[in-house]
Amino acid sequence: MKNLIITLLSILAFSITTTAQVFKPVKWETSVEKISDTEYDLISTATIDSGWHLYSQNVPENGPIPTTFTYKANNDYELNGKTSEDEGHTVDDPVFDMVIKFFEDKAQFKQRIKVLNQELSIVEGEVEFMVCDDEKCLPPDYIDLVFQLKKTEASDENSSLSPFGSPEGMSQILEPVKWSTSVEKISDTEFYLVSKATVDNKWHLYSQNVPDGGPIPTTFEYELPEGITLVGKTAEEKGVTVDDKVFKMKVKYFENSAEFRQKIKRSNPDIKSITSEVGFMACDDKQCLSPSFLDLEYDLTKAVQVTDKGVPEDEGDTRGLWSIFFVAFLSGFVALLTPCVFPMIPMTVSFFIKQSQSKAKGIRNAVIYGLSIIVIYVLLGTIITAIFGADALNALATNVWFNLIFFALLVVFAISFLGAFEIVLPNSWANKADRQADRGGLIGIFFMALALAIVSFSCTGPIVGTILVEAASKGGIAPVIGMLGFSTAIALPFALFAAFPGWLNSLPKSGGWLNTVKVVLGFLELALAFKFLSQADLVLQLHFLEREVFIAIWIAIFGTLSLYLFGKIQLPHDSPLKHISVGRLLFGLLTLTFTIYMIPGLWGAPLNLISAFPPPLDYSESPYGVGNSKGGGAASHSDLPDGGHLLAPHDILAFNDYDKGLAYAKKIGKPVMIDFTGWACVNCRKMEQNVWVKPEVLSKLKNDVVLISLYVDEQIKFPEGEAPDSKLRPGKKLRNTGQKWSEMQTIKYKTNTQPYYVLMDHDENNLIEPVGYTPDAVEYTEWLTKGINNFEK
Repeated sequence: MKNLIITLLSILAFSITTTAQVFKPVKWETSVEKISDTEYDLISTATIDSGWHLYSQNVPENGPIPTTFTYKANNDYELNGKTSEDEGHTVDDPVFDMVIKFFEDKAQFKQRIKVLNQELSIVEGEVEFMVCDDEKCLPPDYIDLVFQLKKTEASDENSSLSPFGSPEGMSQILEPVKWSTSVEKISDTEFYLVSKATVDNKWHLYSQNVPDGGPIPTTFEYELPEGITLVGKTAEEKGVTVDDKVFKMKVKYFENSAEFRQKIKRSNPDIKSITSEVGFMACDDKQCLSPSFLDLEYDLTKAVQVTDKGVPEDEGDTRGLWSIFFVAFLSGFVALLTPCVFPMIPMTVSFFIKQSQSKAKGIRNAVIYGLSIIVIYVLLGTIITAIFGADALNALATNVWFNLIFFALLVVFAISFLGAFEIVLPNSWANKADRQADRGGLIGIFFMALALAIVSFSCTGPIVGTILVEAASKGGIAPVIGMLGFSTAIALPFALFAAFPGWLNSLPKSGGWLNTVKVVLGFLELALAFKFLSQADLVLQLHFLEREVFIAIWIAIFGTLSLYLFGKIQLPHDSPLKHISVGRLLFGLLTLTFTIYMIPGLWGAPLNLISAFPPPLDYSESPYGVGNSKGGGAASHSDLPDGGHLLAPHDILAFNDYDKGLAYAKKIGKPVMIDFTGWACVNCRKMEQNVWVKPEVLSKLKNDVVLISLYVDEQIKFPEGEAPDSKLRPGKKLRNTGQKWSEMQTIKYKTNTQPYYVLMDHDENNLIEPVGYTPDAVEYTEWLTKGINNFEK
């Protein structure tokens, strides 16, 4: 009796303390194993979330609720023995004061039956169970089970799972991420909206911050009534950062759980709740799910009082700020070598030493001068962040117009460095700063530093602009950190040379080489500009700047830079050149080597050294590079049907529109293969790169089927006013074509995983059971062959 009371109290405490959280830590799947013509094993498999445990069928009296199976009585079969179970774990439970057996991660239960009527196709049952973790127990739950006998293979096939990896006779709508919400109250006007994701074992949820061309990030859109304002951006936990070999980038994701916190201010106390929509994508080692969108509600009346400790600092953000500082610091040293700054070093240091009454005072003044430079540039970064806002900068980074504007800015900076014109600030600014510098003292030193910043702007301005562009793409205080790194490098030589004036004798003399530095920077800025243009083109999927075009532009830029370094080209402001230095020759050879390295990229080479800059391999003008189509039975560019295109890099005729692809299949009399895929689907790329390239597979995809690739994460919007209604979320409109294909897959095929392959006839009937991720090429070929043969019968 005591133990029964403990169990009931645990359940009661859970029901009282849980707010807006529905836990489903156990998912059940069924399958059937055929033993003989009259005997079958009904298999019930429980997948248990990490940290939870499911109790055995055999629990001592007055202990927790045992797992119990009930099979619907039917004269067409009879049970043979009791339901068996896995070994599990047996522990001496200190709470219930008894030895108890339970299961973690996964448990399988088998019930053998004897079939009395060969027409029997379905057996129905019910499982009652209870689960606990270290803190709470859930109320007993009941799940209906359905076992389909007619879709099973003989025992030598080993289970009712399709031999190609797709579970039969069961729904595959996976929900590996469950969301719950809570609210923390800091004061009567400030709150934290907390969104917690519980992630199933072996699955992962992607971060909010994912590089362009990577998987779909987690996003939050808050519906803010008047009287509610957001404070900062939604913060997230540390997570796991890995070097993804498929996307060729570092990607951050979360395992087991993730917590997202958004601070808000409430000026209207009558507001009792706030809603948001979270968009997210989850993957495991075999498959990715379609992007999902869920509505979340935060009840402000149930907020828990807390002390504001701020949001947790993201270690990834910290690393990103250090990288911004380091790059900006190196850029500052490069700026020192420009003709606007370099000659000022000995002049300024000599001025401080000669005008000061002692060497110590001269050093002090030079240090103050350097610190003034840092203050001026950091102030600039602070103003940029304050004007636009830390969150606005971060949001702009993924905006098409942001990328297009910064492309134009960098092109202007590059042309300025090449000598077409100079970007200068008004002369009146410099004159005013000079007059203030004459006042002497600390104020005079500060205005001397300001005068340097203004006068040298024609050289430093484009570099500063580039740093701010890159820093803005990171968001937050990155512009401030960038200016701190840049100004530190600029200021450091003035303090060092003032402390050690003898070093001035080792400085190279000013000359034409300073303009050469500016020109080289101009070429580099021009190349970098096309990265932003490429990002805008990728987002819009315009295919104006495909991979070959991008690489060709870079080859032209760096090839021209090589000719310049070898003295074959001269630009305005260049001094007459009788010979080139050894350093310039070596740098020219390095640039020429890099140019030659990029040339194979026009024919499909991966170019791993610069993989982060050009568009991905599948964003190409032609599947195998310029002038290469590799034929092999696929359609050529000149005779492509309406809606068809050649899928890179395999040269397979494919459609991205379901209706057009089906119409073409009917026209030429071939079966249809639907490929539910995604731009950010890791295992989809693995299948295309490792399985589809096999000759026996590639031949069938090119010649025996009509391929329809439906991208569930496609971001193409519907025309204004033409967005269809969502069938899964009544009252909502579909946002894009990706959601259209995702809902089609979920409704028609009862699954939401990618990759997912369907072979069907012209009446849209399946020719064979669909399959998911199948890395074994032989297995995949057998599946294709069987389906195609069924079409031809």
